[in-house]
Amino acid sequence: MSQDIATLPLADIAEHVNDRSLSATEVTKAALDRISRLDPGIGAFTTVIAERALKRAARLDGDRLRGFPVGPLAGVPFAVKNLFDIEDVVTRAGSKINRANPPASRDAALVERLEAAGAICVGALNMGEYAYDFTGENVHDGPSRNPHDLAHMSGGSSGGSGAAVAAGLVPLALSSDTNGSIRVPASLCGIFGLKPTFGRLSRARTFPFVTSLDHLGPHCRSVTDLALAYDAMQGPDPDDPACSPRPAEPVSARLGGAEGLRVAVAGGYFTQRAEPEALEAVARCARALNAGLTIELPQAQRARAAAFLITTTEGAALHLDRLRHQAADFDPAVRDRLLAGAMIPASWVVRAHQFRRWFQEQMRAIFDNVDVILAPATPGRAPKLGQTTMTIGGETLPLRANVGIFTQPISFVGLPVVTVPVWTAGVTLPIGVQLIAPAWREDLALRAARALEELGVVKAPVAAL
Repeated sequence: MSQDIATLPLADIAEHVNDRSLSATEVTKAALDRISRLDPGIGAFTTVIAERALKRAARLDGDRLRGFPVGPLAGVPFAVKNLFDIEDVVTRAGSKINRANPPASRDAALVERLEAAGAICVGALNMGEYAYDFTGENVHDGPSRNPHDLAHMSGGSSGGSGAAVAAGLVPLALSSDTNGSIRVPASLCGIFGLKPTFGRLSRARTFPFVTSLDHLGPHCRSVTDLALAYDAMQGPDPDDPACSPRPAEPVSARLGGAEGLRVAVAGGYFTQRAEPEALEAVARCARALNAGLTIELPQAQRARAAAFLITTTEGAALHLDRLRHQAADFDPAVRDRLLAGAMIPASWVVRAHQFRRWFQEQMRAIFDNVDVILAPATPGRAPKLGQTTMTIGGETLPLRANVGIFTQPISFVGLPVVTVPVWTAGVTLPIGVQLIAPAWREDLALRAARALEELGVVKAPVAAL
């Protein structure tokens, strides 16, 4: 096979392993070799579990030879943001403090579900400390670099996930998204990301950030791969109280075109702070999907402010004991925001949650007449590593707080979003567009994304390293 096995799409790997033209062991060795060769210059991985992965691959190959079913994701290597538990690995959550914890005694629920479908976990991925980051720069483990230009950010807090998939180290990575941490790396690294509806995928045995906002989801290099991975992870889980009891609703067999979809473009707030390249990316998607309507999300700026309040106060409450006794071991930028959150009046938080309920109702009303809303995923392309400010709408603003300016109002109310990568000829770095759907309708966003992919408007090539 002329193409590096490790860079094949998830769907192709599973097909080859199931039809015996490749073994799971061959695929796993190829992925481990590519990680060994390329990751030292990227910084996507913090832990590689080669021995476990090869044992798992050998068992799967044995089952296949004996005629047992090996699953729809047979032999697919995947890696997880290091806030997911991996048995016998310490769950760092991007921090220095957590390294003193004992290793996990069991895999996270989504790791178990992917491996039950035949996939093979190969390691844990770099991330922003305690998921409070949009840059991909970890002060303890170093930055996860953008594979399309190593001088630039991968985005955060799931920067290792974005970098690993864009570099072709794995075809699938699991990530978390509280305020945009699936969508920002997808945008900056030029890959596809799915933030499902809040409560759709189990968070059991993952390290939390903001329990009322945390989502988990996949990064991949195609819409088909995204849907296959999502289907393998769906289903209720009593180990996560927030996980919905709704039965799984498979989408991978329902990726037909965008015919009949009512597509709108988010205006107002989502255009005022976007750079020209972000607006053009949205416009290209809108033309391809025949979006005939521009809408304004009511008080989106206030939604972002309320999301900030809830994030920093819940985060501070979670880490209060660590802040009291181990403040010096935090990334100073993370520590200072958490300390500020600890001092916010409770009445402000109550008002933020009241506004959240109001905003959810406004969004439900909008989706009575619209199936998918297009919006920028980030204000511009990937900033350079070490950059601390960015220009947004002609104004110079702090970078860390503003990369997620367009993602926060959406995760605030738990809506499903697929982020798609748009490229401009002659430009090294991509930029992403959010396809936002009503709650529990991931299928609508995925259908629109698949249509854009088939039309050639969006794509996720492996970085030329």
